[in-house]
Amino acid sequence: MSKECEVAIIGAGNGGLTLALALHEAGINCRVYEAVPELKPLGVGINILPHATGVLGRLGANEALAKISISTQNAAFFNQYGQHIYTEALGTNAGYATPQFSIHRGELQLALLKIVQGRLGDDAVVMDRRCVGADTAGDESHVHFENRAGERFTVKASVAVSCDGLHSALRKQFYPDEGAPNYTGINMWRGAINWTPFLDGATFARAGALTSDTGKMVIYPIRNNPDGTQLVNWVAEIESPQPAQRDWNKQGNLDDFFPVFNDWHFDWLDVAKMIESTENILVFPMVDQDPLPHWTRGRLTLLGDAAHPMVPRGSNGAGQAIMDAEYLTACFVERGVGPEALEAYDRERVRATGNVVLTNRKAPPDKILQVVHERTGGKPFASIEDVISQDELREITSSYKAVAGYTLESLAAKSA
Repeated sequence: MSKECEVAIIGAGNGGLTLALALHEAGINCRVYEAVPELKPLGVGINILPHATGVLGRLGANEALAKISISTQNAAFFNQYGQHIYTEALGTNAGYATPQFSIHRGELQLALLKIVQGRLGDDAVVMDRRCVGADTAGDESHVHFENRAGERFTVKASVAVSCDGLHSALRKQFYPDEGAPNYTGINMWRGAINWTPFLDGATFARAGALTSDTGKMVIYPIRNNPDGTQLVNWVAEIESPQPAQRDWNKQGNLDDFFPVFNDWHFDWLDVAKMIESTENILVFPMVDQDPLPHWTRGRLTLLGDAAHPMVPRGSNGAGQAIMDAEYLTACFVERGVGPEALEAYDRERVRATGNVVLTNRKAPPDKILQVVHERTGGKPFASIEDVISQDELREITSSYKAVAGYTLESLAAKSA
């Protein structure tokens, strides 16, 4: 059996599909193998930050994504009483060359799939292929798949890249004794609902604080509707003794978290009414896993959530997968499609993403909320300037951008 492609991509998530586009742009033959028989627009909202939309823009995807997303203009922080703490500009409003997209996770995936199939052909993505393992044999990688009927398939390629998410078969193969994810003690309930625009209709809002007696909300629009409403994504976070099941599509119950937010009726948004009106609610634990020392074994490597699952507190999970894809492609172009390129990718991206994983644990942008809550004792304030200075607020978010790799200066230097 001859090689089917130079690069076998395991998983048609956002990272895998971006990798396919980047490889195609570089003239490198690839094919994507996806576990499910059909991709459906599952999940809720995510944000794609300017470092990642820079990559997608270079791949010619931003125009299509702009039509199905919100180009987010501002980040705003509030306490649990709805009092305004801080606002900063985002995306092009902050001077970046490319926008910050707030978008439905499933719609992003389907849009990328359409672009991949349009450029690489319908056979570029093979469905109903669940990876059950892989190995290196000489100058080839052998990836083993199983379909829903129980039939087995082996694909030969020069290298294989595991982009199959949180439950990656290759990650388990590489690190069989890794153990359970690290649970932060916080569960998230998520929903999306068609709602009247709030604030300026393009703001990513955070409110509250994570303590034993209150919770935190993240709320942002992800699509404009023809009737003037928006599809608004919300995330409720509260401390919980037991983690929820680690499944992005696990159904959640309103009664398990709503009492914490039932009096959140702000002048800029009736949060309680919005939550109560949402029909489909999902639950997910706030978990991550310790950074790995290496992602690569021979002609096999990891990418995206398979490589660096992180707590979703900096809007950076999908973005880092997209950055992985660009960097790996550049390594192939420079060093050829083989182990040398994989090792170069491993050295850089393990370090870079490990820093993001650790920073998301202790100093994400929503650290602002915790600082204000601690200094006010969880009480309303008369003036935010009496609590914290604008310079200190800016420093918290600027420090995160530096670690995550999307300061204005770093992206300008990269594009120069």
